[in-house]
Amino acid sequence: MYKRILAAVNEFTNSEIAAKYAVFLAKSCRAKLLLVFVAEDKLDKSTFRRAESALERLFIEAEDNDIDIESITEKGDPFKKISEIVRRNSIDIVFTATRRGDTEKGFFAKTLAREFMVKLMCSVAMVRVVRMSRGYPGNILVPVRGRMTHIEEKAGFVAGLAEAFNSSVTLFHLSDPITGFFHGEIHLKPAEREEHIPKDIVQFADFLHRYKVYHEKKIAYGAVSRSITIEAAHKRNDLIVMGASERSLLKSIVSGNPVEQVLRETPCNLIVLRPRPQHP
Repeated sequence: MYKRILAAVNEFTNSEIAAKYAVFLAKSCRAKLLLVFVAEDKLDKSTFRRAESALERLFIEAEDNDIDIESITEKGDPFKKISEIVRRNSIDIVFTATRRGDTEKGFFAKTLAREFMVKLMCSVAMVRVVRMSRGYPGNILVPVRGRMTHIEEKAGFVAGLAEAFNSSVTLFHLSDPITGFFHGEIHLKPAEREEHIPKDIVQFADFLHRYKVYHEKKIAYGAVSRSITIEAAHKRNDLIVMGASERSLLKSIVSGNPVEQVLRETPCNLIVLRPRPQHP
């Protein structure tokens, strides 16, 4: 699915952990991997050395996994430089980690993460690292909803990670209760909920079947962000993968978004996938 993957690396440990997801997805997809560090102006030598050390460790790990790997170091504005590399190398997806300051500012308010998610013309996987020392994900929690877009890419992304880490997958769907005129909200029994699963979620599950990825479906009621974080904490999930569309990201700048709430409150590592924009 992905032929060329780019991981943006800097001096922070969370970016190295985020890049590891790119390494293993590249292995699963048999894709070429580009590790890119862009040194901003007035960067001190110790910071530069930490970033270079991270690149070296990731490069060695990729080589050990027989991945076609290239390491690039540039100087300048990170967004401009990475945008140029994306265009020049026909990159399919970019992995980037949220930075420490993003939590305080808001993930989509004038941050580098927002620029990548909104402006890059390829797919973007934004990684929120919570557990620095946790091992590979044994189970991946995937919140899904009706009226999904880019179903095949999202399912392929999840399948690629699941294959790489030998992980199981839980599809977590929050269902709206049925409203009765006399009785208010009616919460269906588990067997009845299965009959009301949207067709695009069934299609998502079918794609996982094609990729031979073991998964289970779970249906619940409740507020989106809170239900996701509670489920992840209760089941001790190691990774959450959520999808984000261009429209929801742009809307979130004005009115907020459940994705941003989960980014703030997630009890485990989280990847927000923004598929490649569709343009005429």
